[in-house]
This record gives sequence, C-alpha cells and structure tokens, in this order.
Amino acid sequence: MPGNPPFSQPDSAENHEEEEEEEEEEVEIKYEKVREAKGQIKQVHKLVKRLSGEQVQIRVHDVKIKGNTRTKDSVIEAEVEEVKNAKTMQELVQAAAKANARLQSMGIFESATITLDAGPPELPDTANVIVEVQESDKPFSGDIGIFSKPEAHAWTVEGSLKSRNWLGYGETWDGTGTYGWDKTSEMSAGLHYPRFKGLPASLMARLSLLTDDWIKYSSYKERILGLSVGLDSDANHSLSYSLKWRSLTDPSHGASRAIQRQLGHSLISSVASSYKIDQRDSQLRPTRGFAFASKSEITGIGPDSRFVRFVRQELDFRYAIPLGFYNAALNIGFSAGIILPWGKGFKDRSIPISDRFFMGGHSSPICNLRGPLSLLGFRSRGVGPTEARRDNSDSSKTDDASDSSGRDTLGGDIAVTSFADLSFDLPLKVLRDSGIHGHCFVCAGNLAILTGDYYRPISFREFGSSFRSSAGAGIVIPMKFARIEINYCQILRQLDHDRAKRGIQFSFSS
Repeated sequence: MPGNPPFSQPDSAENHEEEEEEEEEEVEIKYEKVREAKGQIKQVHKLVKRLSGEQVQIRVHDVKIKGNTRTKDSVIEAEVEEVKNAKTMQELVQAAAKANARLQSMGIFESATITLDAGPPELPDTANVIVEVQESDKPFSGDIGIFSKPEAHAWTVEGSLKSRNWLGYGETWDGTGTYGWDKTSEMSAGLHYPRFKGLPASLMARLSLLTDDWIKYSSYKERILGLSVGLDSDANHSLSYSLKWRSLTDPSHGASRAIQRQLGHSLISSVASSYKIDQRDSQLRPTRGFAFASKSEITGIGPDSRFVRFVRQELDFRYAIPLGFYNAALNIGFSAGIILPWGKGFKDRSIPISDRFFMGGHSSPICNLRGPLSLLGFRSRGVGPTEARRDNSDSSKTDDASDSSGRDTLGGDIAVTSFADLSFDLPLKVLRDSGIHGHCFVCAGNLAILTGDYYRPISFREFGSSFRSSAGAGIVIPMKFARIEINYCQILRQLDHDRAKRGIQFSFSS
C-alpha cells in the first residue's frame, strides 16, 4: 500500500508560518489604529485646551446645504446667517448651536445637523459650515382637546389644523376653532413666515372672529372681527398692528347704565410692542432666576374719528430665591397696568369696558405673565367697582344664582397685584419623585377707574388702603406644560360687592 506523501509535513509547517505572519500583521494594524486614535485624542485635547485658553481666529468660507428638496435654500440660509459673522472658533460653535436650535424649532424638519469642516487648504484659518436636513414627510398636523377653566366654571373644546412648508418657504398655515360651554367661541386662520434675508423677525398674520359672553359678570356680549399682522424676533421682542370691529350687545336687557352707555359698534386700530425675558430655571416650579415682561399699546391709529383712542402699559416682574432646604424657594411677584384715553376731549371719555383691567380667578400668578389679572381666592371679575343692574325679570333667568350678585363688574383703568409664594418638597419620597410639592402663599391687589362718569378722586393712600388680600396653602401637581393646584384659600380683606370664595379651590395654569 502506498504511504503518505513525503512532502505533506513541510507543507503544514509552511501554512503555520503564514498564519503566524498574518496574525503579526493584524496585531501591527491594530497597534497602528490605536496609535492613530491616541494621536487624534491628543489633538482633540490640544484643541479643547486651546479653545478654552485663547480666542482661535477663523473665518467661514462657505455654507453648504444638503437634504432639502422642498424647502428653499434661502430659508435655511436665513436661519444660519449668524454663523457667517463669526470671527473666532468659539463664536462659530455658539452661532452654529443657536442656528441648529432655530432650524429644529421651525417644525418642518425631522432632523437638522450642522457640521463644521476645514476650509480649502489654500485658505488657512477658514471653515465650511455643512447644514444637513431631513424634511418632514407629514405636512399636515392637527389636535383636539377639552380644557377646563375652573375660575369661570367653564369647559371648552379646542381644535387646530396646520399645514407646514406647503410653498417651500418654511411657512405655517393654520386654522383653529374653540367652543365653550359658556357660549364663548372663536374661529381664526393664520400664516407664519420664518425669517428671510433683510427681515429681522418672523412675519405673522391672522384673521379671527371671537364671541365672548360676559352677561354673567357684566351684562354684555361681545363680538370681534379682527385682522392682525406682526413681527416676532428671536430677541424676545414683538411688534404688531391690529384692526378690529367690535360689537357689544345686552341680550338680557338688564345691564346697568354704565354698561348701557357702551353698547354698540366701535373700531379699534392699534399698534402694540412687547418685550419678555424669562431667566428662571422653570416656569412651573421656579427655584431661582427672574422674569420680566412689558407690553405697550396705543390705539386710535388713523384719521377716522370713530376709532377708540387710548394708551395702555403693562408690567410684570417675578423673582425666585432658593432657600437651601427641602428644595424650598421663595417666589415674589409684582404686576401693574394703566390705561388712559387720549385725543380731543379725552378727560370726559371713558375707557371701553372690554379694554379695562379685570381681576380675580384662580390662575397661578407664578405662571401668569399677562398683566395684573390673578388674585387667588376671588372669583373671575370679582374685584373692583360695580353698579347695580336694572330690575328686569328676563335678566334674572340668565344669571347664575350662585355667582350673580345683581351688579355689573366695571373693571378698572389702573390695576396692581403682588404675591409671595413659598414652595417646598413634601416628606413622602413617592411625591418628591413625581414632582408633587406643597406651597403656601399670600396675594394682594386693587384696581380703580380713572376716567369717565364713574371716576372718583382717589389718593395714593386711599388706593393703597383699599387693597384686597388673601392667603392659603395647597398641593401642586406638575404636568408637562402646566401645573394643577389644589388650594385652601382664606380671604384676609375684601370690600363691599367683591365676590370672594373661602375654602378649597382648584386651578389649572400653563
């Protein structure tokens, strides 16, 4: 029988040597990759150290846009325009982060990424900015919900439908509708355009039809048809113009004489400017920081003598102070507003009832930066001057016996509110983990009429001595975009004809 081939053993040895050589090459490749990775890490450390220690001069050579099929290049370029002005690497990184946040907030992209790359080799100290976006494949969106207004004992159904980027300019078309069990309704359609080259802010336009039923509190029903256009900047500023037609009616035929004098039609042409800054760590449970808001408005812009003419100013200030124990914080706040007529014969004119300040309701003053409105413990429109309604048997059928006092609330031309709120963690861990916490508070506020037939001279001392006040404590349940409060309120001071409520109260604030 033939034996094994004599060359089989040497061949096996050669294969073994080849395997060892391949393993050595793989090890060398791995070591090389490790050395390269370590070198890159060292370069990154050097760059970070250099960036933290000195200003690295750089200039943007080009901005490249990828991934957009429907959206115009000019829309994206307008959002990243700030990066072109960067002079240092630090400024470029910050500008790129802000631009990326603006692109994400437009709501037309699934994702947006900004990458910084080196510029051409022949142009040292330059960088290319690469913007890569993925457009949303859902141009339409909508939502519907049922909301409660505890201070007004009312419920509303609200729905909206939006179409984004239909024309490729990043615009948003929307239609909204609201219907309340208290016979309040609103329909509106609007358009929002993002920033373009040459425009410092986003452009907004809206057409709306609003119907409000205030018969329960002030014996009138209001209908407003309005058109507004405005500019909304990223720097917390906004500027708008509004043209409105307003109609006030009294279906109950029992309004007080002060309300009767204001029934009918009016035209409002106004320009408003607002500024808001909020540096608090949270809007729902702030523990440090401050917030400030200001709104100025002048109406009567135009030659038509039928235009309502007045000037209005509102101010809000909030400040949160951490106390260092049980996550406790002291929040203090102040709100004020004044409205005065202008033009020929302004001393004898009354401010329209719909434009005056009304105080009361259970909305939290911590979240609210909308003027001197909130005063816990008092019902909606439950503070301020009032006048008796006419004796009309038909009107009594429309009033809510639990809320109506037979008097119309007239509001005020000047209003001031203030509050102090101490929040703290509760002892149970399950409540702390859920964000549920306790608070105690004290509130004060007052308002008065400064013009028209119902003006009564009042000194600063009299105005200060007639402040209404309340105090209480409760539990706060935080939600994603709102807070629910279950409070017990004690009325410390109220005047004749004020509508206050002592006891358990619920509020929902956003």
